[in-house]
Amino acid sequence: MDIKSKKFMVVAVITFLILFLMNYIGNDMPDRLERALMTAVAGVVGLTIGMWFVHKNSKDDTHHDFD
Repeated sequence: MDIKSKKFMVVAVITFLILFLMNYIGNDMPDRLERALMTAVAGVVGLTIGMWFVHKNSKDDTHHDFD
């Protein structure tokens, strides 16, 4: 999946919404909005880094043994 594609943007938005709502609804702390936003942004950043790494290595067709 290319990071600049519309599919990735849709997946990133869905990931953000799920993480945000899980943390906002299930939290009773007074700073629940800030915590939910930080967690959702961190999740999307992690998704982006992971997809960038997979996309970067998808062009390499050599077999790597990790043993």
